[in-house]
Amino acid sequence: MFGEVADRLKGKNKVILVHGNADMDAIGSAYALKKAFPEADIFAPNGIDRISKLVVEKIGVEILEECDISAYEQVVVVDTSSPEQLESCIEIPKDAVIIDHHMPTGKWDGYFFYCDDTKTSCCEIVKSILDENDIEIDRDTGLMLIGGMITDSGHFQFAKADMLSDFADIMKRCDINMDEAFNLTAAPMSISEKIAMLKAIERTKFDRVGNFIVATSYGGSFEASSCRAIMQAGADVVFVGSQRNEEFRLSARATQEAVRKGVHLGDIMKGIGTETMNDGGGHGGAAGLSGIGDVEAMLHICMMRTMEVFREIKAKDLLEKD
Repeated sequence: MFGEVADRLKGKNKVILVHGNADMDAIGSAYALKKAFPEADIFAPNGIDRISKLVVEKIGVEILEECDISAYEQVVVVDTSSPEQLESCIEIPKDAVIIDHHMPTGKWDGYFFYCDDTKTSCCEIVKSILDENDIEIDRDTGLMLIGGMITDSGHFQFAKADMLSDFADIMKRCDINMDEAFNLTAAPMSISEKIAMLKAIERTKFDRVGNFIVATSYGGSFEASSCRAIMQAGADVVFVGSQRNEEFRLSARATQEAVRKGVHLGDIMKGIGTETMNDGGGHGGAAGLSGIGDVEAMLHICMMRTMEVFREIKAKDLLEKD
């Protein structure tokens, strides 16, 4: 499969698309493919996140904000679980190459789609493509790849053994020290982010089953940071949403203990997305949901669904004790 991916990318003028508010995993994956298979542009139709902006300035990566994808011979989409995560006006051609690590949603059926949802990050898949095709990883590419691994693993909280092996391999091959890796994605917290987190904590609602607590909140921005702040306050599963006109966006996070016990946020968000005709999915400990609807109603659904999972976990624990 990796050889076929390379064959589709070699010698063609390419555009590599990333999802809205693209994170380091998306940008790192796109950059590595751009360097490995030249004559490529990176297009972020709905912008990139704060950390990615910081890193692309440090490395010197050009990101297109406007682009006519029909002008390219090959379209590549990375770290994007569905077409809805791109601009609605963008029509992805059926010969596009899709590389992802999220739980498949079925939205890419009919495309050349490679997905490995056992991977913590998309950067790991891209590294495998490069390695299987004997393509050298230079230092900047190595930094971008491990930057994606750091952020998508929650600074190793959700890392698996394979990811740590890939991370160490890049460090050795590219002579990258750990402080360089962490400094790459380090950014001072802005006053806006601090205020958003405090407001999210103030608006938090929570409930519990046994020893597990699920919390919800809403704000205008920094949903992922707010999730982490509420988890630090004691919640096991957190959903934070924002509303922009008729559209909503939710971020969800869970502790590793909750995931080990049976919580899978990707399953929860995918199920709710299907039922409400919205776009949801992700991993066990981190997921998202976006679309049309009322954010408070969606948060309530997320809480009720998580409570059901908590009850199943509690019942299972009681049976095991008996």
